[in-house]
Amino acid sequence: MDYNSDRSKLPLPEYGRNLQNMVNHIMTIEDRNERNRAARTIIDIMGSMYPYLRDINDFKHKLWDHLAIMTEFKLDIDYPYAPPEPEFFNTPPRKIPYSLNTIKYRHYGKTIEYLLEKAAVYEDENERKLLIKLIANHMKKSYIMWNKDSVTDEKILLDIEELSKGKIKCTDIQLAETKDILFRSKKKQNPVADNIQRRRFQKPDDRNKQQR
Repeated sequence: MDYNSDRSKLPLPEYGRNLQNMVNHIMTIEDRNERNRAARTIIDIMGSMYPYLRDINDFKHKLWDHLAIMTEFKLDIDYPYAPPEPEFFNTPPRKIPYSLNTIKYRHYGKTIEYLLEKAAVYEDENERKLLIKLIANHMKKSYIMWNKDSVTDEKILLDIEELSKGKIKCTDIQLAETKDILFRSKKKQNPVADNIQRRRFQKPDDRNKQQR
């Protein structure tokens, strides 16, 4: 039996072994013009395998690059595009620079700290109080989602004072009830069920019957 595990590894498995055999065959063609013609035929076949990708920019360029990869960059033809260098694929990817910013409380996130910095220097007093209340309610929601337990308003307000480095001190803000926050979160998670429930009590549309 001829098993795939006993065969050579395909450079690009998405094109299949039959196409790879065709690519291997043109490597044995001695006449350069004949090799060019055979390569263009293979490119047309490769393009027809994925017709929905033809609108992608540089689609033809990608196909010629794939042909070079499938021949291990040894195919001597007149490429319409400069083929990629083998070193390009042997170069390890660059490391992604991760942010080194420390987050005091990860369940609140870094954005909350930025918002509190802005709220601390907000000029309009009424809008400042409203902004702080919105931030505090969001913090309470984040805390509940992280801890799954009830949290007191005093805890949230103390965290605001700590995260703002003492610039925001508020004791007279009334936050949303925990049950209301949980109810709104649950409602957002099940919009389909809410729509089904709403349609049950809708009055049937009799306009079609009237027209008849």
